[in-house]
Amino acid sequence: MTAAEYTALMARRRREAPVPAAAPKKTARKKATPTHPGPPSTPPPPAVEPLLTTLSAPGRHWTLLMPYAEQLLTSNQRLHHMAVHRIRRQLRKDAAGLAIARRLPSLERAAIFYVLHPRPLSRKRDPGNWAPTAKHYIDGLVTDAGLLPDDNHEFLMGPTPLMGKPVTSGFARMTLIVVELLHPFGQAQE
Repeated sequence: MTAAEYTALMARRRREAPVPAAAPKKTARKKATPTHPGPPSTPPPPAVEPLLTTLSAPGRHWTLLMPYAEQLLTSNQRLHHMAVHRIRRQLRKDAAGLAIARRLPSLERAAIFYVLHPRPLSRKRDPGNWAPTAKHYIDGLVTDAGLLPDDNHEFLMGPTPLMGKPVTSGFARMTLIVVELLHPFGQAQE
C-alpha cells in the first residue's frame, strides 16, 4: 500500500461511512464427548485348529491375550510423535512381560497371527489397520523377550491379521497366536 492509498483510506474512515453489517458467525458444533465403553472384558479365545491347517509344518502353539490397554495404534490415527512413542513403549513392555510370565521358549521359526477383538460397534472393521499395534507387540516378543532370533522374513511368517469376536465392554483387545514352525519356509517335510 502506498502513502497516497493509505491517506485515502484514512480519509474514508474519518467520514464515518456506515460499515456493512458483518455476517453472523457460525458457531462451531461441539464434538460429542466420547463415553467410556465400560470395564474391560475378556473375549472368547479364537479357534487355532483352522489356522494350523494352513501351515506346512506346525509345531507347538500358544494363544496370548494381550493385556488390556485403553490405547492401541492403528494406521488411521493422527497422534503426536511423543504420544505414539509412549504407546509403542507400553505395547512392547506388555508383550515382553506376558511372554516372560508364560515362559515362552526361544524358537527358531514361527508364524504369528493377530486376532482383533473390536468394540461392539455396528460398523465394518479392517483388522489390517491394527498392524502397528501387532508390530510393536511382536517387537516386544522378539527383541525384549527373545522369542525369535530376529523378526525378519527368515524367522517370522506374518503377522497375519484376523477378525475375532467383539468384546462385550471396554476397548478393543488383541490376541496373538504364536505357532512354532518345524521346517524352514518353503521346504516340505521329509
